[in-house]
Amino acid sequence: MTMADECCDVSKIATTFLLNTCRLLPRLSQRKIQGASLCAQTAGQHSAYDEEGDYIPLVTGSVAEFYIEPMLPHVGDIDVMFHRNTELAIPRRHRPPTQLPAEFHNYVTVFEIIDSHLPGYVYLELRYLLTQCVDDDEYNAIECDEAHNYTNKIFFEDNALVIHGPAGFADNGDSLYLSVDAVPCVRCLSWPPQAADWPTRHRNYGWPDSATVDRVVGNGCDVVPVAHRQCRQHEWMGMCQHRLSFSRAEIVLINSWRPLQQIVYHMLRYFKKTERLTDCADNSGADTLSNYHIKTLMLWACELKQRSWWTEDLNLVRICVELLHTLSVWLSDTRYPHYFTNNCNLLDNSFNVKNMTSKFVSIDEQYLSTRLMTNYIGQCAQMCPVYISRLFNDVSTTTVLENVVSEIIRWRLSTSHYDMRQAVRFAELVVAVQVPDFPLTARSCVYWMNELAKIDQRFCMYFSAVALLRVAHEVSRTSFSNDLLDILAIIPGSNVNQCCSILSQHKTELNTKELVELLQKSAVEHLTTYRQLMSQEFGSVATIVTTDFEAMYAYKRGDYQRCLQLSTQNVQTLRNAYRMTGVLTYPGFIQMLDDDIVSLTALTLIVNPRCRDNTGGICVSQLTLSLYLMTQCQLKLCYSMMSLAHTLDYVEEAQGIHPREHTLDQLTLKLIERKVYAMISP
Repeated sequence: MTMADECCDVSKIATTFLLNTCRLLPRLSQRKIQGASLCAQTAGQHSAYDEEGDYIPLVTGSVAEFYIEPMLPHVGDIDVMFHRNTELAIPRRHRPPTQLPAEFHNYVTVFEIIDSHLPGYVYLELRYLLTQCVDDDEYNAIECDEAHNYTNKIFFEDNALVIHGPAGFADNGDSLYLSVDAVPCVRCLSWPPQAADWPTRHRNYGWPDSATVDRVVGNGCDVVPVAHRQCRQHEWMGMCQHRLSFSRAEIVLINSWRPLQQIVYHMLRYFKKTERLTDCADNSGADTLSNYHIKTLMLWACELKQRSWWTEDLNLVRICVELLHTLSVWLSDTRYPHYFTNNCNLLDNSFNVKNMTSKFVSIDEQYLSTRLMTNYIGQCAQMCPVYISRLFNDVSTTTVLENVVSEIIRWRLSTSHYDMRQAVRFAELVVAVQVPDFPLTARSCVYWMNELAKIDQRFCMYFSAVALLRVAHEVSRTSFSNDLLDILAIIPGSNVNQCCSILSQHKTELNTKELVELLQKSAVEHLTTYRQLMSQEFGSVATIVTTDFEAMYAYKRGDYQRCLQLSTQNVQTLRNAYRMTGVLTYPGFIQMLDDDIVSLTALTLIVNPRCRDNTGGICVSQLTLSLYLMTQCQLKLCYSMMSLAHTLDYVEEAQGIHPREHTLDQLTLKLIERKVYAMISP
């Protein structure tokens, strides 16, 4: 076999690997869940600059663009753009609107978009004040007298939102929570004149189609407070210059790509990041190509290449090589055309064009095939069981490589249901941490419910339960408020309606106690329904009992017989379980646990700092919790020595099931032993 034949074989193997391991993003995914939580967090905050205004968030960038899920991480962070609903930008010399989307405030400040000397970069000049008329909901405009009142970046300083993830959630030492890049902007509902040619330019191969073009244009654009790199040190332009953002358009367009085009986009980004293809050899500090350059290259390729170019003799490595050579030509000509904005070149004097051009010219199919095999597929092999990773250590022929790839693909396909279960676990953690820890308002509740419903309607049930527990805690700790009533009005459930009725009555101490109990009862009903729904789908992946929260609530209310009945049934179900779920000991659930479990949780975090960065120390398994409740009820109901001895047998079994690093489980099981021995010892 010649070197060319072997190269061709490796390229085909790599293509098969990527097409079969880059699966479609499932409806349950960790990045979707984090995006939903960030939108809710953002919507729940107010601007220090404008107390009347609300933030309107939008998840953008890679998280919103990719609908594939490769084996290797391909999304480094989550981009959240947000604008105030009291501000609007319009193109220069356009009349202010008389109608606005419902998200906008009754009073809106309008800025005109003024061109700068650099294409795609603009200034914002205060132009109108809009006031909504009560009679017909139309907006009336008042023109501002002061001319050349340009907005500068100080105007955006209060937009440093406090958005974060659940501290301490990690898997094998690596954080599962992506970093966040929050970008303030001013919304423009119109398609900008600076990109006027884009909707109507001739397209030989029908992409994007007319419906997609209409969607893009209908979304308008945004203006972000970013100056061109050449102007950042300028005293005035560095403060006042802004950039037109087409993030909304890019989401629509990239989501319209075929899966193989998204895979190519992913591959190009991977090579740029890992192969250091664009680094400057002379360390001159010149800027290198970014993901935005790769995105622009792909957008032009999808428009200018006919369908057969992508699909005939399908070879993803060949496609990447040809696109990199196109990039080389653009670099050689010092011409990198912006996809939307007219006469805008993405290259300037800061780029070491000669050095980068030579690197791209030298890349061929053999080089990329080899690097893809050793780096990309090699990393994927390390994610698999040991027997697969060991096979990859001896890839001496293409036949062996083909066998290893087949094993990786088979394993990848077999893990999809388990990965979904992990995403559910992540969603439960995100909601359990952020709802008690972050300001909760009626507005943020609406965002939570709407965003979670887009992912899975069942998460709305879980969120409702955690929100109810948050309200119960607030009521017991402080007092009633209209804000709490507004939150309850959003959450469904018959008991919730009863809670709202109590809140509307005269607020006595008796009513407070009754309200807290009703809130907790309603939360338990939501959680029980949620457990039942999840058990139906994931019962083949993990054993999930559905009455653990009901048992906790029965114990809290002193109904020990009912708690014992439920807990005993749960122990029998969970004794031989291979995998099981747990109960989080985060703030929202603390009120449902007794003092001993709460104290053990605190002790765990003190004696084992690693638990602060791992889920083991903040979650107690359903088996351990059921054994604890069963033992407590047996002791309170004065059960026989023989019954308690049987319980010790169950505890010994459970100690063997739970790994030593599950600190809270092990401590709780030890506590059960001590309680039982204290009772049965003479």
